[in-house]
Amino acid sequence: MDSNVFQTSKMKTLFQLAACTFVILSLIHLVSSEEHVCETSAYPPDEKNLVPTYVVNLDLSPLQRWAPLVIEKRHMLHSLIDDVTDLMESLAGKKIFSTIMKNLDSLAATLPYPYYEEIIGIAGYSNLPPSVITMYNVFYEVFTLCTSIVAQDADGNIFHGRNLDTGLFLGWDKKNKTWKVAELLHPLTVNLQFEKEGKIIFESTSFVGYVGILTAVQKGSFSLSLNKRFSWNGGFMGLLEWILFEDHSQSWVSFLTREVMQEAKDYEDAKQILSKTRLLAPVYFILGGTKPGEGCIITRDRDHFELMNLWTTKNGSGSWYLVQTNYDHWKQAPFFDDRRTPANQCMVDGGAKNASVGLIYNVLSTKPVLNKETIYTTLMSAQSGEFSSWLRYCPDPCLPW
Repeated sequence: MDSNVFQTSKMKTLFQLAACTFVILSLIHLVSSEEHVCETSAYPPDEKNLVPTYVVNLDLSPLQRWAPLVIEKRHMLHSLIDDVTDLMESLAGKKIFSTIMKNLDSLAATLPYPYYEEIIGIAGYSNLPPSVITMYNVFYEVFTLCTSIVAQDADGNIFHGRNLDTGLFLGWDKKNKTWKVAELLHPLTVNLQFEKEGKIIFESTSFVGYVGILTAVQKGSFSLSLNKRFSWNGGFMGLLEWILFEDHSQSWVSFLTREVMQEAKDYEDAKQILSKTRLLAPVYFILGGTKPGEGCIITRDRDHFELMNLWTTKNGSGSWYLVQTNYDHWKQAPFFDDRRTPANQCMVDGGAKNASVGLIYNVLSTKPVLNKETIYTTLMSAQSGEFSSWLRYCPDPCLPW
């Protein structure tokens, strides 16, 4: 049998097995848990799980600005990269994987300033090839799942929270009953203060070696979280167009969000940019502002958008809050991954009179909103500038979802 055919068959079989496991576990979950028990006492979280904070000095050259953090954490970054590399090789086969990595070298060189330069700097200080740092930085487009919530209290204050879940079927650790990639990302999770001329421009929760933005707040302006959206015209299509047709008129999602955090003047400016910029991949942008009614979900495909604002939802009982997972809000969530229903239920049970970061944290701590793939929870308020993140661990019984 031709080796390429064999490897393709091998990949197909592995993905089929993963899908079967996924469905079986989900069905078990449905049978064993008809009603969701809302968490009410998770907040305040234990300070021992508080994510550490580091400074990124934007006045330094892109080659140097990540050096202190990467040098401190490079051994942990190596562990993650080694594990992901082994997994990807087992799925794709060494020959195909090697071809992919060679293409990533050429892809990296096409990334816009300052991201290519930052990736080269990170590669140098971590003693890793630029290709694997590039792979790490496009990782989001394939494997990330999330839950984001924006809520408004009776006084018009806006609160924003999110869970970031990742490690989708990436190495099950039978002994510890955890997803390996999720566990390896825990020690690489950091809060970053991006500074320029001695002032904090914005704050973000991220992973060491990752230059894009998934979760952030600009004090006095807006908060942002980014959730993956599944679509036939997805990230792979945009990636192929970028590489094969040199279509560089589209924006990398997490690079665009970083530009927005650095350059957008306010909530409305951020909303306009995130709604109308052509993207490489579909996505959900979730924004919170500083004024009553400033909260929205921007559902994006690569060229168009749908907008849902606070106080404009069809369900009047939920008009003071918005919940976004990884599925279009106008469609029913899939039975095998319904984090939306318990999140909505627990927000309604909590009530608008109790809207706060505490309520959001409790909802994000309710299973299966909290699950074994949850890396961190972040709570934000653009109005007050509050920005705190905690590492999350889901005690058994806790399914992957």
